[in-house]
Amino acid sequence: MDFDLPPSFPSSAISWERVLSPLLPRLSGTLEPSELLSPAIEHSGSAQVVCDQSGFTVQMDVKHFSPDELVVKVTGDFVEVHGKHKQRKDGPGLVSRQFNRRYRIPDGVDVTAVESAVSPDGVLVIFAPLLQGENSRPLIHNEP
Repeated sequence: MDFDLPPSFPSSAISWERVLSPLLPRLSGTLEPSELLSPAIEHSGSAQVVCDQSGFTVQMDVKHFSPDELVVKVTGDFVEVHGKHKQRKDGPGLVSRQFNRRYRIPDGVDVTAVESAVSPDGVLVIFAPLLQGENSRPLIHNEP
């Protein structure tokens, strides 16, 4: 199943406290003691990947890109992030940037509920909750 996520709204149109708090329960003061035990955390370049009891979260620095220059999509068991902007003036010269990243979504995570948002300080947050109900499976973190 492949689908694209819509680009983020301009930061002036979003209440970031309301959007990011559900995506980052660890930052909103709702961290449970059991979550401190052994979450799987992986640092990949400028990204942080966390897979714990609240779900699957990727945080990455995208401050050099605007939300419309980013594409986040789910392809199979992976979330893919593509960023690209054309040449622009940077001091005395020109600069263009491009990146592609893929992160494996662990078993037990609901790939149909993936959400993404870019914070005002340029951090892309991708979150997917754990599966609930009869489709739930034990959480398994796959190393890249």
